[in-house]
Amino acid sequence: MIFSSYGFILAFFPITLAGYFFLQRFAGDRLSKWWLIIASLVFYGMGDARFVPVLFGTAVFNFFIGFYLRRCRENRRIALPLLILGLAENLGLLFYFKYTNFFLENLNRFFGADFTLLHLILPLGISFYSFQLISYLVDTYKEGTEPSSFTDYMVFVTFFPQLIVGPVIHYEGMIPQLKAPDLHVIKPDLIMQGILLFSIGCAKKILLADMMIEHAQTFYNVMGNGNFFEAWGAVIAYTFAYYFDFSGYIDMALGLALFFNIRLPINFDSPYKARNFADFWRRWNMTISQFFYDYIFKSIFHFGNGIGKLILATMATFLVSGIWHGAGWHFIIWGLVNGVLVCIANIMTLYRLRLPTPLALCLTFFFVLVTRVLFDANNMTQVFQVYRSMFDIRPAIADFGAFMAQGAAYVQSNLQVVILMAIGALICFCFRNSNEILKGFRPRWYHAAYSGILLAASLLCMSQVSQFLYFQF
Repeated sequence: MIFSSYGFILAFFPITLAGYFFLQRFAGDRLSKWWLIIASLVFYGMGDARFVPVLFGTAVFNFFIGFYLRRCRENRRIALPLLILGLAENLGLLFYFKYTNFFLENLNRFFGADFTLLHLILPLGISFYSFQLISYLVDTYKEGTEPSSFTDYMVFVTFFPQLIVGPVIHYEGMIPQLKAPDLHVIKPDLIMQGILLFSIGCAKKILLADMMIEHAQTFYNVMGNGNFFEAWGAVIAYTFAYYFDFSGYIDMALGLALFFNIRLPINFDSPYKARNFADFWRRWNMTISQFFYDYIFKSIFHFGNGIGKLILATMATFLVSGIWHGAGWHFIIWGLVNGVLVCIANIMTLYRLRLPTPLALCLTFFFVLVTRVLFDANNMTQVFQVYRSMFDIRPAIADFGAFMAQGAAYVQSNLQVVILMAIGALICFCFRNSNEILKGFRPRWYHAAYSGILLAASLLCMSQVSQFLYFQF
């Protein structure tokens, strides 16, 4: 089940919300939270019921590891093996489902082995909830975390708005909210914010992202080596589509959480307005970027270290990021290229080198487009095919008139997608993002009208909804 579907909007969510507040009022806090946990597991199971035991089992396992870590934190001889056991379980599950076949493929390719690949399906959300559990264990080991009931802990792990694609939340950011005395109170201002955020996210996904996704995937899955305009069109479409698809999901997640009086961390802050790649990664998928910064970068680089250590920490962080995003060499190279671009940005900052703002914005977005190919292509062979199409200007030199006619033909045959790309560019570069819209929010009639129009338009187009792109990670 996905947020932008009739079943979710018209059945699952209203039933879950009504049951939650009904039980809060008449049966108490504990039972209402278990209703929410069960509803979250049902939501997860409707994606693939086979992996509900994996999610539930790893959640229970990590609860007991965290419980004993908290009790034994002062005794490092016990606490450290417990932490290692917990990390091994989380990383082991992630490696098994996500990287086993990649590992076997490379053994076969480079060492002439003949291992049979396994028929594995990646459990929904495992890349995200594994990181959430890892952060819980590491924070408990290093700093200690506030004790909680098993019920509150399970809400923290399974809360359906953020279960599958994030944002990744810290234990200490969630548990105090679940213990708040007014958690059971229905707050109209939060509900209005939730409706507005959900409507914006739904429109991003259905009205903007889906058609651009289809256009780009046709290029990558069917052609992959089209002409100059087809290549650039697909890359630009995917670049905007990924933003509207992912940030749309996050807007919906944040909006849904507000109905339950829970505030989730923001995950996007107009990333295409970034001046450089360091700035870009502070704005894109912010909770994952913060995770890598806290647990990879800071374990290598410390204040006062030299530029060599800074470069090492940055490259290691983005290597891990590339591996996390997918099992393929193109993901690893994507991570390393992003690391190089972030290193350049950091070095420029250290030496106080600053490009004019328009040039900085244009260069950053250009390299976002270029690196996007590494992320979106099916393999490295296709990466080179796409780059060849994007940067082959020989047809323009040979016959500029025919080249421009080819461009006009592309626009004419893909006019709707081209218009969507133009609208996407306008929104990304010129408009406030959803976080900024909600700053100092006071409900007004026009918020209701705006939400109603976006949601109605989305509902009318909902029959053609595709899966969210980040479900594959």
